[in-house]
Amino acid sequence: MSRVMRQMPVRAGRAGAAGGEAAREPASDETRGPRHEHRGTGSVLLQAALTRENLQRAWKRVRANKGAAGVDGLDIDQAAALLKTEWPAIRERLRQGKYRPAPVRRVSIPKPDGGERELGIPTVTDRLIQQALLQVPQPLLDPTFSEHSYGFRPGRRAHDAVLAAQGYVQSGRRIVVDVDLEKFFDRVNHDILMDRLRRRVDDPAVLRLVRAYLDSGIMVDGVAQQRYQGTPQGGPLSPLLANVLLDEVDRELERRGHCFVRYADDCNVYVRSRCAGERVMALLRRLYGKLKLAVNEAKSAVAGVAGRKFLGYSFWFGKGGVQRKVAAKALLAFKQRVRELTRRSGGRSMAQVVERLRVYLLGWKAYFGLAQTPRVWRELDEWLRHRLRSIQLKQWKRGSTIHRELRRLGATAAIARRVAANSRCWWRNSGMLLNAVLNLAYFDALGLPRLC
Repeated sequence: MSRVMRQMPVRAGRAGAAGGEAAREPASDETRGPRHEHRGTGSVLLQAALTRENLQRAWKRVRANKGAAGVDGLDIDQAAALLKTEWPAIRERLRQGKYRPAPVRRVSIPKPDGGERELGIPTVTDRLIQQALLQVPQPLLDPTFSEHSYGFRPGRRAHDAVLAAQGYVQSGRRIVVDVDLEKFFDRVNHDILMDRLRRRVDDPAVLRLVRAYLDSGIMVDGVAQQRYQGTPQGGPLSPLLANVLLDEVDRELERRGHCFVRYADDCNVYVRSRCAGERVMALLRRLYGKLKLAVNEAKSAVAGVAGRKFLGYSFWFGKGGVQRKVAAKALLAFKQRVRELTRRSGGRSMAQVVERLRVYLLGWKAYFGLAQTPRVWRELDEWLRHRLRSIQLKQWKRGSTIHRELRRLGATAAIARRVAANSRCWWRNSGMLLNAVLNLAYFDALGLPRLC
């Protein structure tokens, strides 16, 4: 199968650029694998994608990811029932190169820092096909990408990118060239992307199918609109295609010996001076310009690392050197989400409120567990429990109910009377008076995770 992938030299990041040589030499005719297409059955890669084992793995992944319905309105279970009868015909159209993907459904979701992000949701059937196709070339393409690239790659996480960035700052590179690409996934040029993919994949049938997905259009208000640029966020293939397109920028930065970290379309380059930073920023504008991508000038900057965020983290300088912390915007987003999950007028029991919180808190803690700020964790824990105590008081409502429940939980008669006498002052009463009653053990018993 690897014979249909163009032979791309694998480099170890800056080591491959130490001598100033080009990051990648053009593949000669001798190094390219021959074109392989089975008569009437498609390509080698497509045949591998359509094997029973690969499709089963792809379906497990699609089902685990859940996701909304596409333009056909079918959810996972409904699509599964349909595919039991329709899949043989779909598979045959894929093999003959006659399959046409459905348009994606446009969905807008709010960004944490304001504005909206547009997602393109493929049908479940198209998600299955994309996932099955992704699983075949990804193991062959991934080793050819820069070691400075961390987004959407097997065995690499956002935590690895943050730690790499911290290492560069610790080495004395305290100026960051923070580049934000303007609506990257919506602005990807189809012709340029296909050209870069063609350099790596020598399989016409797969290339035609990828192009069909790019050209499938987007459904807006019930009308399918043709797209001439963009690879919709929401499709399994989009992250791999993004790495294919942006890898040449990574290689040029490597060739010049720069220290940088890229996660999808977020790229930070670390330098020792603002002068050097401005030169790198000018270089990146040119490199991205060649790909017909625009730098978002409002969100990009050459600045000290302490004033910027990367993947939800920022850095601060303590006695132990460079430390990691949760970025200010991420903290605000956390509190806002907790408020949404714990609205006092929801009519839910405390156990139900905690259950809604539990999944979010565990995920948030797992992602931001790298933060080296125990004081912030304690403050968030205290704020969260204070809010839950306030909600509990409101649920009890009447002073007589508050008095009875507090006594049942072990409060002294004096504390119970004092809190019950001010039964409408939920937030104020949720402070020191209740700490000994609605304490850590109380919330532990309800299943509330601790942040510290």
